[in-house]
Amino acid sequence: MTSMSTLQISLAVLGGLVLAGLVAQNAWSSRKNQPKRATPEAAPEPAPAQHDANPQEPSQAKPLNKNAVRLEPSFDTDLNLSALTQFTPSERKPGLDALIDAMAPVVIESVVSGEAALAAMPSTRRAGSKPFGVEGLSAATGEWEFPTAGHRYTSFQCGVQLANRTGALNQIEYSEFVMKAQAFADAVGGEPEFPEMLEEVARARELDQFASGHDAQLGFTLRAIKTAWSPGYVQQSAARLGFIAGSVPGRMVLPASQPGQASILGLAFDAQAAMADDPEQTALRELTLSLDVPQVLRSEQPFARMCEAAIALASSMDGVIIDDNGNPIRPEAMEVIYAELEQLYDLLDERDLSAGSALGRRVFS
Repeated sequence: MTSMSTLQISLAVLGGLVLAGLVAQNAWSSRKNQPKRATPEAAPEPAPAQHDANPQEPSQAKPLNKNAVRLEPSFDTDLNLSALTQFTPSERKPGLDALIDAMAPVVIESVVSGEAALAAMPSTRRAGSKPFGVEGLSAATGEWEFPTAGHRYTSFQCGVQLANRTGALNQIEYSEFVMKAQAFADAVGGEPEFPEMLEEVARARELDQFASGHDAQLGFTLRAIKTAWSPGYVQQSAARLGFIAGSVPGRMVLPASQPGQASILGLAFDAQAAMADDPEQTALRELTLSLDVPQVLRSEQPFARMCEAAIALASSMDGVIIDDNGNPIRPEAMEVIYAELEQLYDLLDERDLSAGSALGRRVFS
C-alpha cells in the first residue's frame, strides 16, 4: 500500500509539472502571437532654464522637424532622391477659368446686390457630375469673386468644369449647365451668352484625354514580416513621422506644409479593425501608403517623403515594402518611378495644370 501511494504521488507530481508546462507553453505562444501594441510615450524631461541676455523676452520653442526621423534604406543600395527640384508653380485664381471651364458671361442692366445673387443661385452646384459655379464682378474691387452678402456686382459669369476624374463634359451635362445658368440670369435680370456646345464638348474631350493620360496615384504596401500590428501600434509609429488622424477610421494623413493644400500622403489600414471594441487585440498585417500626385505640390517632394516614410515604417515596425504582386520593392524601382514623375510634373506645368495648383486639383478630382 505504501509503495502504491508513493507511485501515485509521483505520477500526480509529474502530471502537475506537465500541466504547468503546457499552461506556460500556451501562455508564451499566445503572447507571441499577440499583435504589437502601442507603448506609453515617455514624458519629455523639462528643459534647463535658459539664462538669456534679455530676460524680458520669453524663450522660443523650436518647432518639430517632420523630416527629423530618417532611417537608412534596408536595401542593397541607397535611394538617391536628393536631387528633387524645389519648384513652386505659379497659382492661377482659384475661381472659374476658361482653361478648364465652359464659360457663359451674364450681362446685367444695373448693379445687383450680393444678397440677390445668392438668392438666385441654383440649389445644387453641379451639372451632372461636373462642378457648376457663378462669379460676380465686384463693383468695389473690379475682381471676380463668389457672390457675397454686402457686396455689389456689375456683371456675372457662369461656368461648368470641362473634365474631372469622372470623365469629360457631355452634351446632357452641358444642357443642364445652360438651364442652370439661364435660370440664374433670369433671376438677376441678366442676359447670358453661351459658347457653342459642340466646341465645348470637344474641348472637354481633349482635356479629359490629357488628364487621363497624365494622372498618377501611387501606393506602397507594408506587410508585417513576423508579428502583426495593432491599430494603436500603427498609429503611434506613423505619428512619429508626422502623420495625424484622418477624417475616417483607419486613415491617417501627412499634412502639407502650406495651409489650404492637400495632404502630402495618406496611410490606410483596415477600418473595421480601427472601430473594433478592443482594437489593441486586433491584428493588422498590412497597411498602405498612398500619394495622389496631381493633388500635391511638387515643392513638397512628396515621392521622396513617401519613400522615406515607407522605409522608416518598415524598419521600425519589422515590415517589408511590397508591390501589388507581393514582391519586395527594390530601390531601382523607386528610382524609375522618380524619373517618370519628374517628366509628369514638367508636362503638367507646361499645360498650366501644375500638381497641387488650384486648376490641377480641380481637374484631377
